[in-house]
Amino acid sequence: MLFNSFTYLVFLPIVVALFWMVPYRFRTALLLLASYIFYMAWKPEYGLLIAAMTAINYFMGLWIAKAETKKKLLFVIAIAANLLLLGFFKYAYFVRDVANSALAFSNQELMPIPFQIILPLGISFFAFEFIHYLTDVYKGSAPVKSPWQFALFASFFPTQIAGPIKRYQDFMQQLEVKTKLSMSQFDEAIELIVFGLMKKVIFADNLAIVVQTAYANPNNFTTFDMWLATYAFAFQVYFDFSGYTDIARGSAQLLGFKVPKNFDLPYMAESITEYWRRWHISLSTWLRDYLFIPLGGSRAGKWMTYRNILITFTLCGLWHGAATHYILFGTLHGVLLVLHREWRNLVEKSEILKTLTANKIFHAFAIFLTFHSVCLTEVIFRADNVPIGVGIIKRLLFIDQLPNLKFWQVTLPNVDQPGVYFFLPIMLLAILAGQIICTKFRENKDCIGGIMPFNRPLKVVYLTVAICLLIAFSPDITPKFIYFQF
Repeated sequence: MLFNSFTYLVFLPIVVALFWMVPYRFRTALLLLASYIFYMAWKPEYGLLIAAMTAINYFMGLWIAKAETKKKLLFVIAIAANLLLLGFFKYAYFVRDVANSALAFSNQELMPIPFQIILPLGISFFAFEFIHYLTDVYKGSAPVKSPWQFALFASFFPTQIAGPIKRYQDFMQQLEVKTKLSMSQFDEAIELIVFGLMKKVIFADNLAIVVQTAYANPNNFTTFDMWLATYAFAFQVYFDFSGYTDIARGSAQLLGFKVPKNFDLPYMAESITEYWRRWHISLSTWLRDYLFIPLGGSRAGKWMTYRNILITFTLCGLWHGAATHYILFGTLHGVLLVLHREWRNLVEKSEILKTLTANKIFHAFAIFLTFHSVCLTEVIFRADNVPIGVGIIKRLLFIDQLPNLKFWQVTLPNVDQPGVYFFLPIMLLAILAGQIICTKFRENKDCIGGIMPFNRPLKVVYLTVAICLLIAFSPDITPKFIYFQF
């Protein structure tokens, strides 16, 4: 049941209507049932998996909280159980392939896996939520007493498949309050959903056609063509994931819940450090709190700090997928973060560099450099493997065929409405301009989904136009959200 499917557009209003109609004491049960229906619509047997993981973590949390001795042992066992389940479903084939490659010189290989392992949707996200819960309980936070409330925290359908990663304290606090949905909250929720759909269907899905064409046969295209594809993927992944997050936030808000914001104009960041404060915010804060800081954070000197950064982001890459190009993607971000820290150290020691970096032109250059650094790492992320990704980057950095524009000749025939690519930049600039305006007026209560400030009549017009654009420019084939695979 995709967020951008007709099924979900029927499912959500029914759940919302029932939620506000039933007595308060039945709401948790209703949402729990709806969440399992949503999840089992993908593959029914994986409802048993999330139920089993929920039960294990619920009882382990209570056990850890009550334990006077062996608390640490129980905590380690609970964390290991989550990591083993995640590792089995997500990394079994990868570990087998790596081991077979290592054993190839001796003409040996591991026994084949006798059955097919299908990756459960969202397992990386709810495993991280369980680990966060167990860690906080181990550190002294109160465990969740109600098994039904804990089960809802684990399975809450708006955030179940691809986040944002919730903190259980925030979710439980909202669950225990008898909320009411105001008209302004309803308006904002609908706006988030509509504009999330716009990001996904109009921008991400149409850009996906460009990206898929280029990456299917990168050798058929010029350097200039591949730069276009690189920019296209950068905005595809942003609109795809931020669109998903907007729909998730809007869906949750219709049910009276606030979930964390996940994006804050990441491509306007002036450094890679700032980028990670703006991109996939719930993941970056989770990595900081539950991996980087436990490793020692910045407390143990410069070189240990750099080690901790590299470990954290290499594992971040592995979290994204069981393949070497994902690991390299994460490691590259770790290297960029280390380099940025070294640059900051140089600036702090030099009055000349302090003056230079205070200049507005330098700020613009910093945004340009950060964006293109991210784009190059995303080439590795998007490529099928490391050699292909490295080959594309080599071509991007040595512009030798600039005038040859094969790209659009191949891409446009695959599109039912080629005019969409000439309209996309105009719409993109309008939305980005609106987002920048809204950053200046964050207190404006009439800000549509964080995009444009309007009064109510103009909101209706703007939303109507948005829905018409969704109908007019949606491609015939709509791919899944990119982060569903993680």
